[in-house]
Amino acid sequence: MTSRTTPQRAAVFHGYGATPEDHWFGWLAGRLETDGIETTIPALPHPLAPDGEQWEKVVRSALGTPDRHSVVIAHSLGCLTVLRALRSLPRSWRLGALVLVSGFVDALPALPELDRFIGDGCDLTGLQDHVDRIVVIRSDDDPLVPPPHTDRLADLLGVTVRVVPGAGHFLATDGITELPVAYDAISR
Repeated sequence: MTSRTTPQRAAVFHGYGATPEDHWFGWLAGRLETDGIETTIPALPHPLAPDGEQWEKVVRSALGTPDRHSVVIAHSLGCLTVLRALRSLPRSWRLGALVLVSGFVDALPALPELDRFIGDGCDLTGLQDHVDRIVVIRSDDDPLVPPPHTDRLADLLGVTVRVVPGAGHFLATDGITELPVAYDAISR
């Protein structure tokens, strides 16, 4: 499955309190690898005490200079980190696809300990001009990221959010160890 329009490499970024081995990340990486897409799941340092600068440094290193054959998938706080890292890239980059699961740019009432990390969010102006396809996914019952937060992110990026009923925050404890909607967003 390698053609000019098929992604050749992908990176999956976890969120707060998670590791590369958690939730649906390994399942998605395995599906992509089966399709011939080299996939990494970088470990973001100190997931229970995240530092924005450290996380962005790891994301930028993993991304390198993205191109049309690159796909980025992120979950929760990883979404904000990825968005900030992309905003810091020189203007000559292009990304094939960006999939954001339970993403947000606003403070989370359920997780005030992340207020400092979240700060003023991220200026997304013009970001969509560098990405061929953006997909934003949320659940209708996320207890950590209020659905309106993800809807606002989708609005800022100029896309319609995809809703997965009853998926919570897309955690293994929510019963989510596979995420076909994310795979479909990449493989279509």
